[in-house]
Amino acid sequence: MKSTFKLLRIASRKSRLALWQAEHVQSLLKSHYPETNVDIVPMSTEGDRVLDRALYEIGGKGLFTKELELALLRGDAEIAVHSLKDVPMTLAEPFCLAVVMEREDPRDAWVSPGYASIDALPEGAIVGTSSLRREAQLKTFRPDLRIQPLRGNLDTRLAKLDRGEFDGIVLAAAGLKRLGLSHRIAQYCDTELMLPAVGQAALGIECLVQREDLLEALQVLAHRPTQLEVSAERELALQLGGSCRVPLAAHAKLDQDEMTLKACIRLNDGRMLQAQDHAKLNSQADAVELGARVARHLIDQGATPWMSPGETPWVNAPSS
Repeated sequence: MKSTFKLLRIASRKSRLALWQAEHVQSLLKSHYPETNVDIVPMSTEGDRVLDRALYEIGGKGLFTKELELALLRGDAEIAVHSLKDVPMTLAEPFCLAVVMEREDPRDAWVSPGYASIDALPEGAIVGTSSLRREAQLKTFRPDLRIQPLRGNLDTRLAKLDRGEFDGIVLAAAGLKRLGLSHRIAQYCDTELMLPAVGQAALGIECLVQREDLLEALQVLAHRPTQLEVSAERELALQLGGSCRVPLAAHAKLDQDEMTLKACIRLNDGRMLQAQDHAKLNSQADAVELGARVARHLIDQGATPWMSPGETPWVNAPSS
């Protein structure tokens, strides 16, 4: 397919990992459309600037996407590249998730200079994470651990660990792999140990819904198996009001045309609810239905949605 535009600008956060992701998309687009100039527009987001409080205290995941969306509205960029786990479950009408790209390793990773696994930690050890999802699962199988907040980009988190502020930290394996830091991983947290975040390790490309030319051109980057997996995960989260305020974890795995979806959520009373189901897929609608079904399993056990599925998330509301 031949590109119909001469310039394509990618809005991206300024962190090293975000720029790697944008550069990855840039490289792929240049290979498919060599006649198009593809530039990156680095931006600082509120989520990058405010590091002294947890995300759920200052507005949620949308803090990483709002400024990039405004760049699309202003015409400063045509597309934005996101870690899909940072993308709200619903987008306002001007925007759409044009493409979901192939997923990297979705697992979490245990990073520690002194302890080869989470099990090896002594009682009362200090573990760094600001993810309610990770904290909930850590407390389930190691209630003795002291969980301390850890914000900042990947390099900042590793630097805090290296200064001795924590006995170990939990990060996404995908980010470490993408930046050539696999050697820092002491233990991969398989899904039997810890379920990942919704959409973890997948990249999403956002654009204005009116840009039909972009929507068509970007399909060369789409990865259908990942699209189906994250469709199930995101529908599950949507039904439960999923955001960083909700200690929800989910992982969908597609094997040919069979998908299995596992999920867990921790309630305020400390109970950890778990659910699992599977389905044969003939369409994306089947993946969405699987996500909704697993959400109902959790609701039947006592999970309460944090907001109605149709409620518009704050990130797409007018800026104050």
